[in-house]
Order: sequence, then structure tokens, then C-alpha cells
Amino acid sequence: MRIVICIGSACHLKGSRQVVEQLRELIEEHNLEDRVELAGIFCMGKCQEGVCVSIDDRVYSVTPETVQEFFEKEVLAKV
Repeated sequence: MRIVICIGSACHLKGSRQVVEQLRELIEEHNLEDRVELAGIFCMGKCQEGVCVSIDDRVYSVTPETVQEFFEKEVLAKV
């Protein structure tokens, strides 16, 4: 699974750094380093939304406060 996180200006201001750090920690905590890849991109063109995160071309709006829920529903449930 490949998770791409926007690290452009708008998403950075909305907490993309924290989202990346929390996802990295959750991946390590669940020993999924060999099954989940994190990548960054500078803009997904949906700047009005929260931090843009995509999995398999589907874009989600994630905040530092919703990372845990996102990880459980969209990552753990699919790996």
C-alpha cells in the first residue's frame, strides 16, 4: 500500500508534518514497514480541504486529530 501525503503550503499550514509523523509512528507500531510506503507530494490541487492524503488514487482529508481514525479505517482494514 502506498500512502501519499500533500506537503504543499496549504496542507503544511493545516498540519501535514504532524500527519506524516503520526502515520510513520502508527506504521512502525503495527510492524507494517514492509507493507505500507509513505510518500510526499507538493500539491494535490485540493487546497481548500484538510491535509490531503491519497491511497490508491482516492483522496482523503485528514487532520492531526483524525489520523488515528483514518489509519484504522483506511490502512489497517486494508492491509
